[in-house]
Amino acid sequence: MASPSRTELPVIGLAGPTASGKTAVAMAIAREIDVEIISVDSALVYRGMDIGTAKPSAAERAAVPHHLIDILDPKQSYSAATFVADATRLIGEIQARGRLPLLVGGTMLYFKALIDGLDDVPPSSPAVRAALDAEAFDRGWPALHAELARIDPVTAARLPPNDSQRIQRALEVHRISGRPLSSFFSDGSAADSKRQTMDLPLVSLEPTDRAWLHTRIARRFDDMLDAGFLGEMQRLRARGDLNPALPSMRCVGYRQAWEAMDAHAQAIPGAPFPLARLRELGIIATRQLAKRQITWLRAMPTRHVAACESPDAADRVLAQVRAILQGTQP
Repeated sequence: MASPSRTELPVIGLAGPTASGKTAVAMAIAREIDVEIISVDSALVYRGMDIGTAKPSAAERAAVPHHLIDILDPKQSYSAATFVADATRLIGEIQARGRLPLLVGGTMLYFKALIDGLDDVPPSSPAVRAALDAEAFDRGWPALHAELARIDPVTAARLPPNDSQRIQRALEVHRISGRPLSSFFSDGSAADSKRQTMDLPLVSLEPTDRAWLHTRIARRFDDMLDAGFLGEMQRLRARGDLNPALPSMRCVGYRQAWEAMDAHAQAIPGAPFPLARLRELGIIATRQLAKRQITWLRAMPTRHVAACESPDAADRVLAQVRAILQGTQP
């Protein structure tokens, strides 16, 4: 593998919606260029959540150094601001080892925070979250989404009315700080000049055929079920210290499985587990996630796009990565 020289770009991002093949492409890059991978994924940070997050395998992680995976217990929270701090530190350490930091993932908020800069967003408040949960129970999340649209239309526009986790966080930030969540991101104005931003060339795996991606999503969810996803969920629930309001348990797939298990526990004894319904809801939720991720990506006009359904997608991305690196040589 060739190591990038000091005159080359020090960091590259590889983004894409869920099930677009990011891990396989990242491993293909790693076979040709001496990289270390920094995960840009808000679910992979959690230990014990392996199957439902499609976490890179032990063999993949042994072959290439991976970072920001399995760093937290599922009862803990992780923020965009913490990610920026962790990623910035890791980028410097990887550069010092003479390797290329390759940031790989689908949490677009993290990419945006790293590229555009981020103010210090207020930390979570259990009291405010509890109050919002109570309001959602009485009024429903679509009503709270409508409230968010009044105070922070920019954030509300990218969230579906039932995205309880992100609606709650946006309203929480506003109630604590009096500022809309969107105001904590850089808009390029002079007032933002002191924010720490990053020149991060971004290569994006995106589908030209949504049906291809939908087929991949369904197949991956079936593979997760076959690999023991329900057993993983049972182990997490059996701990006794997790609940469906935690960010970890709101991850796509985990939230639907938790709700299915709750419904089964309240059903008539002996009733079959609603596996078909879980599969249906899990696939729908994953498709919605992919749609949001693609919307985020399309708002990043400087990205380099590769069709993820192309048989030579890995070769095309590798060519783009090499072109980016070569383009910075003096």
